[in-house]
Amino acid sequence: MDDLLELTRRVEATHFWFRGFRQFVAPAIAEIAGTRRNLNLLDCGCGTGHNVTTLLQPYGRAFGFDLTPGGLAHAHAVGIRAARGDMSAIPFQSGRFDLVTSFDVMQYVADDEEVMGELARVLKPGGGLVVTAAALDVLRGGHAETWPERRRYTTARMRSIVESAGLKVDRVTYLFASLFPAMLAVRMASRVESNALARRMGGPLDQPAGRRPQSSPADWEMQVPAAPINAALTCMLSGEAAISRYVPMPVGSSVLIVARK
Repeated sequence: MDDLLELTRRVEATHFWFRGFRQFVAPAIAEIAGTRRNLNLLDCGCGTGHNVTTLLQPYGRAFGFDLTPGGLAHAHAVGIRAARGDMSAIPFQSGRFDLVTSFDVMQYVADDEEVMGELARVLKPGGGLVVTAAALDVLRGGHAETWPERRRYTTARMRSIVESAGLKVDRVTYLFASLFPAMLAVRMASRVESNALARRMGGPLDQPAGRRPQSSPADWEMQVPAAPINAALTCMLSGEAAISRYVPMPVGSSVLIVARK
């Protein structure tokens, strides 16, 4: 887990995926904040802390928490107010925050309904929530084999748990629809290769994630492509981000939901 955080830290400022991610979520945060710059903001599962510094700090006092010692070390290294904590028992009092975020963490938690209740608990009345999570079981693989996922989401599932926590959904959409065909092809090819290798080794087919006899896919997925390719993919995702603010995407590798208390 700490290895993946370190890989993330090295590339998240420049890799097209992270640039695209910020294009998707930054407008949602800006819309909730409006003209206010004195908000209390919380990032749940803050990881390296990059999202706290780039997305939250411009709007006020930003805090974070993470369960992993590596995540806390990265956050403290860049000067973030961060605590150690579990998303099922957030270490802050109820009704404290104007904006709560959680980026690509929900797929790892044991009880997502309990966690969503905690996110809602620490929000002020009228406060906003911005959450992203991994989408669609057909895309399971990649980082899921290095950092095992418990589930992936549809927009309907994400809407359901947010509404069950008593929050009002403003917007829900898939993200990275423009990358979906390529990602699906890569996942299918990886499964075929993994099953073929398992046959040769005499193991069962479709072994659980994390037990397949193959090298970590995180290594190549977290490499920044050549500059022209990286720039082209960043531009493509920027275009999708602009469109998805008004037209929900039908598929994608992530789900974005924006809600209010």
